Amino acid sequence: MGTQRNGFRKESFILSVDVGTTSIRCHVYDKQAKVRGSCVSKVVLVYPEDGHVEIEPDALWKGFITVVIGAVQDAGIQMRQIEALGISTQRATFTTWDRRTGVPFHNFITWQDRRAAELVKSWNRSCTMKAIHGVMKALYFLSRQKRCLAASLIVFSTQHVTLRLVWVLSHYSQIRQAASEGNCCFGTIDTWLLFKLTKGRVHATDFSNASSTGMFDSYQMCWSEFLCFVLSLPLSILPSVQNTNHDFGSTDPSIFGESIPIRSLVADQQAAMFGECCFDVGDVKITMGTGTFMDIHTGSKPHTSVAGLYPVVGWKMGAEVVYLAEGNAADTGTAIKWAQELDLFTDVKETSALAYSVRDSGGVCFVPSFSGLQAPLNDPKACASFMGLKPSTSKSHLVRAILESIVFRNKQLYETMLRETRIPITKIRADGGVSSNDFVMQLTADLFARKVARPEHCEMSCLGAAYVAGLAVGFWKSKEELKKLQSTDKLFLPQGPPKDQDYCSLLQSWERALRRSMNWYRP
Repeated sequence: MGTQRNGFRKESFILSVDVGTTSIRCHVYDKQAKVRGSCVSKVVLVYPEDGHVEIEPDALWKGFITVVIGAVQDAGIQMRQIEALGISTQRATFTTWDRRTGVPFHNFITWQDRRAAELVKSWNRSCTMKAIHGVMKALYFLSRQKRCLAASLIVFSTQHVTLRLVWVLSHYSQIRQAASEGNCCFGTIDTWLLFKLTKGRVHATDFSNASSTGMFDSYQMCWSEFLCFVLSLPLSILPSVQNTNHDFGSTDPSIFGESIPIRSLVADQQAAMFGECCFDVGDVKITMGTGTFMDIHTGSKPHTSVAGLYPVVGWKMGAEVVYLAEGNAADTGTAIKWAQELDLFTDVKETSALAYSVRDSGGVCFVPSFSGLQAPLNDPKACASFMGLKPSTSKSHLVRAILESIVFRNKQLYETMLRETRIPITKIRADGGVSSNDFVMQLTADLFARKVARPEHCEMSCLGAAYVAGLAVGFWKSKEELKKLQSTDKLFLPQGPPKDQDYCSLLQSWERALRRSMNWYRP
């Protein structure tokens, strides 16, 4: 492929942008999936009130434009050599805007925002929810339909969009007014960027992003009319939901000087899964970034969980729908960053050596729970804590305890996944910033008793969005071709627990520490 100009064939490329929690990064990829140019800018979070976490739309837009132009310049190529653009975004972060002017009514409310915590609590305790659970349990008993079981277990969480959107509609009369006039658009980051890039021509999202909002029915593959009815959410504000590799239109030529086809919108965890080439049932990917997200490919049906694994759509291309079951631990990178700010170490790269410098954690357990505990414990009131401290406890012991806690949470999620899905694991690949830590990777392989592969580059979300867009325009021909392009930096083989350490009893102590930390914050 390539464009013929003045008799010369110009090389062509795929452009991909990943809007994460801490940064926006853009990469230019060539046919070998090698990065030819890059640019990164920071995502600046705004904290207007305690528990409110926002992003200014203008700042995000400027950051997006900056990284696209920067990456293309860094690659030393021209915009017209870009075959397609793919966009991967953090999930469940949303805003609402005026359909006519495109001006947002408020800042993006991020997935970390806790303003709806009280609403979540009162809805989860409400008679309405108890009634829904009761009716659905009865229906499941009669029909044995998995979706009735799923509905009988549904609980709201602040991480989903649902109740944060309810909060917005109850606090801004201007938005309610616009919605009643059919003049309000709702969108997660991908939808808003698409609206801006097409100058308001397209109001759409894809199945992976929609399924991560908490307002989507993964069984029917559409917005949940039932949920919107129960919560009085106007369906008119929601974007249309398209395939992940849909032709989403092209960027307006006034933005980059050229019109670039937008050929993938994909949620970041699902994009990482695609970037890791986890195309087969039983493939597992562990992303260890700000939080840990563990996803397993469950095939063409959503998995119904009783332990808090979340069923999401991985991607939909043509008639093929891939579902994932996902577990998460919120405070992976957060715990390491916190330890760094306490001066336990200066560079994250040192942590592995520090952990290996002592034989064990000296009886210290760390509970990584700055924002509660997720599946399988599901306790939002748990606190972060160190337990088992002694006068002989050193920095190295503390660092080792923090790293071990990350792996112990991995083990918990992994065990839950095995127990719940009963799907034989085919392969495990790990990515995200924390995966560059050899101690964490080796201990994960040991405790899973499975080999765990780490890719050469840890930014898999960007690569996944590029792969989807590239396949859509024929830049790459097949998933088999993508698998051949895959590069592994290191394969961690299970070495079994160290001879002088009983990780079984260590895990038990840590689980005891978890229980002690639970239900700490009283309302």
